[in-house]
Amino acid sequence: MKFVSTIVGIVLFILFFGFALKNTQEVDLHFFLQYELRGPLVLMLLAFFVAGAALGILALTPTVFRQRREKWLNKITIQSLQSAAGTGNAAPTPDSVTPPAPRP
Repeated sequence: MKFVSTIVGIVLFILFFGFALKNTQEVDLHFFLQYELRGPLVLMLLAFFVAGAALGILALTPTVFRQRREKWLNKITIQSLQSAAGTGNAAPTPDSVTPPAPRP
């Protein structure tokens, strides 16, 4: 499986490298207030891809921290319940079950 992922990575690198070589023409990016940015198309695409990935990670950060806090609180709750029961990590004892009455 490692071999297949290596081959796929090499193929993708070659495709993206070819894309970069084919898109070296200059482009103008116009912002508000007459601000203009000029550069190769492939660098503009790369910059906006990286900026989008960074914004996506920043958008997920509160969710990740909230889930970590909930996990920590749940772990503390489980530990307190286990210590209150006094069983620790021992296996639970089975309930007593009466056998069914024999059928006539």
